[in-house]
Amino acid sequence: MSESPVHTSVQTEVAGEVTGKSTERPAGTDQPPQPPRTNLFEAARDRLRRGDLGSIPVAVGLVLIAVVFSSLSSHFLAPENLTNLALQMAATGTIALGVVLVLLLGEIDLSAGSVSGLCAVVMTLLAVHHGWSPVLAVLGALAAGAAVGLLHGLMRTKLSMPSFVVTLAGLIGWEGLMLFLLGDEGTINLPFDRGIAQLSDTWMPPAVGWLLVVLLAGGHLAATLVTRRLRARAGLSVLGAGWVAVRSGGLAVLLGAAVLVLNSDRGVPLTLVIFGGLVVGLDLVLRRTVVGRRMYAVGGNAEASRRAGINITQVRIMAFMGSSMLAAVGGILAASRLAAVNQSSGGSDILLNAIAAAVIGGTSLFGGRGRTYAALLGILVIQSITNGMLLLNVNSSVRFMVTGAVLAVAVAIDSLARRGAADGVR
Repeated sequence: MSESPVHTSVQTEVAGEVTGKSTERPAGTDQPPQPPRTNLFEAARDRLRRGDLGSIPVAVGLVLIAVVFSSLSSHFLAPENLTNLALQMAATGTIALGVVLVLLLGEIDLSAGSVSGLCAVVMTLLAVHHGWSPVLAVLGALAAGAAVGLLHGLMRTKLSMPSFVVTLAGLIGWEGLMLFLLGDEGTINLPFDRGIAQLSDTWMPPAVGWLLVVLLAGGHLAATLVTRRLRARAGLSVLGAGWVAVRSGGLAVLLGAAVLVLNSDRGVPLTLVIFGGLVVGLDLVLRRTVVGRRMYAVGGNAEASRRAGINITQVRIMAFMGSSMLAAVGGILAASRLAAVNQSSGGSDILLNAIAAAVIGGTSLFGGRGRTYAALLGILVIQSITNGMLLLNVNSSVRFMVTGAVLAVAVAIDSLARRGAADGVR
């Protein structure tokens, strides 16, 4: 007697949506249908078809920057110089993280630089003039940043003011408040030998640096395997086990090389650990939590998100609060490195570099696409260019022109990728 086929329902991913698909397998078998396997090249090809270039252009750019400057200066890849580069990028990179949050919604935050300076001044006043402990002073600065972001979010959502205007007013107003708080002093120094100033002068022992490599690479492998199992259970395409190992192994090699270089000088700086921890933690929040997925949804299509029941007002307010709080953290790191705050805190080209870092790293100005690693890659590009030109004694005017050209190319690539993806859909 022949056995009739048993129908099972398997989910497949079509055009970004999960739909049901009927498959057949002989009755009496316990083996579930095998999900389709893909490799890194197929996954990259699919992303290119969607107009998502990811970090490919940035990685190519970093290689070119390293080759050019190392050929022009033997000190560029020296351990001491790379350690200084890591110190230089932490503060502005943290501010760029906040910029990524608002860019994901298709908004902009022009006040990030001024907010970072204002919160740094608040922290310094609480610690130096009012005798607060460093921890409480830092918490006070973060609370000030959250209050500023809440005000920006309410003005954007309740008054329907464009974020450009809201944060442009904040850029001017918060800088004025910072100058008012500084008063006639102009500069307030932090104690050099303790407290907040020690953040930028603390180095991880070599063993801790290698432990970080193991934890990050192991965590990446574990997260990838969990995701792979969940996708396989749902019948979605998954990377082969070999490719999973290659990805995690490549990450381990890169991290190991960085730690090896830093350990040959003074070690891994604490500020870089803080910045890296924020990058990884915020990426997990954006990709693994409901709040994060809603931010991507609102940035991709706000009206569709509203009809789906997402509270758009709440999402936007949270994004602006997150941006201002990360700006506060960046201001604290900058004040720690300088061991002081002054009238130029949060000024100069900090805001421009933060926005440029987010965009150069791959975050779309049109909203809905980008990851926190964009801030890390983008600030690495900008600081590498700045550092290399300083080693070559190139005039700052040339540095600004080169950075502007890199930013223009990054936006052009993003625009062309989106146009190509739209043409492919049609």
